[in-house]
Amino acid sequence: MLSRFSIPGFGSRRRFDDLSEQEILALAISAEEEDGQIYRAYAARLAAQYPRSAAVFQGMAATEDTHRRRLIEAYQRRFGEFIIPIRREHVAGYIARNPIWLVENLGLDRVREEAADMERQAGAFYVAAAARATDAETRKLLGDLAAAEAGHEREANALAAEHLTEEGRAGEDAAAHRQFVLTWVQPGLAGLMDGSVSTLAPIFATAFATQNPWTTFLVGLSASIGAGISMGFTEAAHDDGKVSGRGAPWKRGIASGVMTTVGGLGHALPYLIPNFWTATAIAFAVVFIELWAIVWIQNRYMETPFLRATFQIVLGGGLVLAAGILIGGA
Repeated sequence: MLSRFSIPGFGSRRRFDDLSEQEILALAISAEEEDGQIYRAYAARLAAQYPRSAAVFQGMAATEDTHRRRLIEAYQRRFGEFIIPIRREHVAGYIARNPIWLVENLGLDRVREEAADMERQAGAFYVAAAARATDAETRKLLGDLAAAEAGHEREANALAAEHLTEEGRAGEDAAAHRQFVLTWVQPGLAGLMDGSVSTLAPIFATAFATQNPWTTFLVGLSASIGAGISMGFTEAAHDDGKVSGRGAPWKRGIASGVMTTVGGLGHALPYLIPNFWTATAIAFAVVFIELWAIVWIQNRYMETPFLRATFQIVLGGGLVLAAGILIGGA
């Protein structure tokens, strides 16, 4: 559709240096409009869990609206009512924005970082645009907007001071950490425990029954992948996250499935070594590392007392390992 408009060279991406002042102003208008939409998308995404941060982004969106109106007024005075339909993606090397739908996958800290990057990029654009302008009024406007974008960090800090008290920020950060634990750590930890512990018996039973490293590896590989697929689908299917607030099911399914597979493969991979006893000694060492890693994660993220986590995991894993060895050596 855009190719129907008579913009020279518009069939391909334009170089910024080749844009006219009219095109630069039109580009700035569309950029401010898009940035305002992005900030509103951030606010909508954060409103339920982080209302104070949402208020900050609503304020930033309102500021972008003010910039857009000033640019439109300048454009109308110089070039009339028709605004050339030119956007970021039409200009080679121009600052890029992530699609708005990607906000669904961004955490609170990442959203804040993304907004800071947007302001820095916008400021650099206005500096370059002001240097290209020959009309005094347009040059002044673009220079003012460059200064405004550079000052947005201060404005964001002021908005944050208004809406994000120290207590409020701490509460939102705690909520973000809790969501991270519920969505990624908890299902990943369950998967790692299942993969590491439940595969001990079949792998070591096969190892001591056959004393064949390759056969043991194949059993471990199949057990690990099978358990990973099963755990992943189970985690994703049993809770859609809407009521529990545990996050998107596909994220939890990936965390659980991948960590289950990793947990089993850890002590299966050593059996790629042809020498049985060497492979078994390394597998024992890997099991020791796996079990203590689980203890550390439980203590660090799930706030399980260290001694209780040690008793549960190391003792339980040791019993499963002993059962596998006894059955395989029988």
